[in-house]
Amino acid sequence: MAGVLYRGAALTDARSDTLSLDLSVLVEDATIRWIRPVDGEEDAGDATVVDASGATVVPGMVDAHSHVTGPGGAHWIDRFADPPDQLVAVAEANGALAHAAGVRWLRDVGSPMGADPVDGRHRALALGVRDRWHGRRDRPYIRAAGSWVMRSGTIAGLPTAEASNGDELLAAAMGQLDDGADLVKLYLDGPDPETPPWTIAEVAAVVEAAHARDRRVTAHAGRLGGAQVAVEGGVDAIEHGFELDAALASRMAELGTRLVSTLAVMHSWLSFGRTTSLPRFAEEEGRLRILDRLERASESVRLAHGAGVAIAAGTDFGGGSLRANQLAWEVGSLVEAGLQPWEALAAATWRGGELLGQPEAGIVHEGGPADFFLVHGDPISDPGALWRVWQVA
Repeated sequence: MAGVLYRGAALTDARSDTLSLDLSVLVEDATIRWIRPVDGEEDAGDATVVDASGATVVPGMVDAHSHVTGPGGAHWIDRFADPPDQLVAVAEANGALAHAAGVRWLRDVGSPMGADPVDGRHRALALGVRDRWHGRRDRPYIRAAGSWVMRSGTIAGLPTAEASNGDELLAAAMGQLDDGADLVKLYLDGPDPETPPWTIAEVAAVVEAAHARDRRVTAHAGRLGGAQVAVEGGVDAIEHGFELDAALASRMAELGTRLVSTLAVMHSWLSFGRTTSLPRFAEEEGRLRILDRLERASESVRLAHGAGVAIAAGTDFGGGSLRANQLAWEVGSLVEAGLQPWEALAAATWRGGELLGQPEAGIVHEGGPADFFLVHGDPISDPGALWRVWQVA
């Protein structure tokens, strides 16, 4: 099969603020055969030559917090109650959007339970989507947590894996793994916003059991109390982490707990306020309250970054108001919060790969998969370049 030679591009590995210039990349059979300076190219045979001068090769991005069966938008919570056939159809549209935006990996951290309209299995719907997309070059790879594991009554009407005590929590978490989930997602913001729904010991029991099965555990923890319980319980990552303090950030760095940021969700709430009624949550909070929460969440990212916590970037699309092709928004939000542009891009590429335990995710190298895309401009100096996707390999 004839390959494709991308000639004369710049390239970033998102590990420094330096671009490699005037490179040529030969792709054959979805594999990077070689990367050479333009004046040192090897024979590319009858490969199709693409003039990539003026563009930058970027590693395929990793959306570390997504919900592939949700459409997003102002009424994202309500949409999770849609029939399974509609949610699975939404996933197909989301996959196309994400792929076209340069997102090669999705870490799905919660989908509704239901009877899959394709295979008939009753489990978290994202698991069936993951299996059907396996091997497709026109869709992202998925690692899926199954459904949210939460205390009964946390989100009324959402078909999730619920529990009312520690024994049920452990059983529900293991049930998701039995269904084929790649990781466990615990919900550490409970019905009472001021009280974590589970104890450190109860979380630790889930972590121990999941690790024994070589699976990771992550925790939705928007509030400080839930995040503290999750970290001390040994989870591998905190989702959102909107209220971290310096002590907890230091503890996360000590234990190796990662942070998955979703700052752009709050930016999107503010943008909704000019075009439509605010989403239900935002209506309760009010615009000024959202601004306060955004600043608090940005401070959490700054504290985590300063403490040396590894940060991965997520949109929360589907489970929040962003859409599947808007990971660039989170990269820009991280820069606004104080990360250097290359660090923010790292959060959306190889840092996400580390979080997934996938060594090829967010990486461009000879002999590796051709999971990259090209943008106009330099995302290392201008994060907005990530919105200017030209081609996806």
